[in-house]
Amino acid sequence: MMNTNISLENLNQFEQGFDTNPTNALAMNAVVSNGINAVATNYQTERRVTHEFSLSLKQGKVTNQKKSGRCWMFAALNCLRFQVMNKLNLENFELSQSYTLFYDKLEKSNYFLESILETLDEPSNGRLISHLVSAPLNDGGQWDMLCNLINKYGLVPKAAMPESVISSATQEMNSYMTEKLREFACILRKAHKDGAGIEQLRQQKEEMLATIYNMLCISLGKPPKSFDFEYRDKDGNFHRDCGLTPKSFYDKYIGVNVNDYINAPTEDKPFFKSYSVSYLGNVKEGRPVKYVNLPIEELKKAAIAQMQDGEPVWFGCDVGKRGSRTGGILDLDIYDLDGLFGTHFGMNKAERLEYGQSQMTHAMVFQGVNLDENGNPNRWRVENSWGEDACKDGYYVMSDRWFEEYTYQIVVNKKYLPKEVVEIF
Repeated sequence: MMNTNISLENLNQFEQGFDTNPTNALAMNAVVSNGINAVATNYQTERRVTHEFSLSLKQGKVTNQKKSGRCWMFAALNCLRFQVMNKLNLENFELSQSYTLFYDKLEKSNYFLESILETLDEPSNGRLISHLVSAPLNDGGQWDMLCNLINKYGLVPKAAMPESVISSATQEMNSYMTEKLREFACILRKAHKDGAGIEQLRQQKEEMLATIYNMLCISLGKPPKSFDFEYRDKDGNFHRDCGLTPKSFYDKYIGVNVNDYINAPTEDKPFFKSYSVSYLGNVKEGRPVKYVNLPIEELKKAAIAQMQDGEPVWFGCDVGKRGSRTGGILDLDIYDLDGLFGTHFGMNKAERLEYGQSQMTHAMVFQGVNLDENGNPNRWRVENSWGEDACKDGYYVMSDRWFEEYTYQIVVNKKYLPKEVVEIF
């Protein structure tokens, strides 16, 4: 019968096995002093995966989400500012990420409280309620959620609602607002148990939302209802447009129909079907978060087609895997971990998803791609939102193999997808 515990004999065997390979001592000394990734870095990767691209779109200065989880928001606004810069001949321009943050938090609060009202008879210790109260309004989001904010509230230039201490470091605000929302959920469920009707509960909900609104104003400032848009173009000409509203600014200076853009994730569901996620959203009356699942080659084709038409591509990936933040490289061979540890890391993409080893953690923007002599992509130019000091001047270079293993979602205009895919969506 095998021993179920780690015995002293086991430990001695493990140590003897370790000591029989002299390179283990070299690896141990190097890693203890320098760290795993530094020792395992493959210097040849930087020579092979270069920051040069046959197709490269020109973007403004790299943005910085700082200590907030607004990557999805920054990536989407970075795509949309591209339209303004081209239209107005600007060297640089940013849309207000604080403005969309304000309304995202307000709408997520309402979405959460409505979800609580829809599940009043669910047990408080059940999986559904536990899921709902786990993160009522974290910073994360999806393209569809940004579309909902734009459709309802428009957008404003960054100058109309600049970043603040709290928008750049959201943990304090999130913590106190989460505490309040959990308290509100408790109050609503108790009132239901005591016999309160749904209309009475919704009246309570409106009062709760007023509290959330106050907290947001104090934390972020009040969002503008109207503003003057002033800018100087590349030729030095000054322009002023007075009395704009967030909706009229969007219609006049951006004008993109965000509802024409479709989510396309990969791998963990059957291909060529559409999917949604229960209790994931922000604007209650807005469009649901929805995807069409496609083979990875279809995602590449659509992303390349949109960039060849002069438009960047929003995408989601697992940025923490097999990448060098300092060198700005995402590549499967950036670290020789098999050689360092003497073991093979062999899970495939589906297995990593199934066992929690990988998931979509970050959103960025494709701003270019390098096509070989046969027109096939071998590396991708990626605009990040961690500031110019991160990666290489704010950009990653992503190998095509990394794209296949760790990119999970892109957003493209439906005109770049086959008709049957649009019909599935």
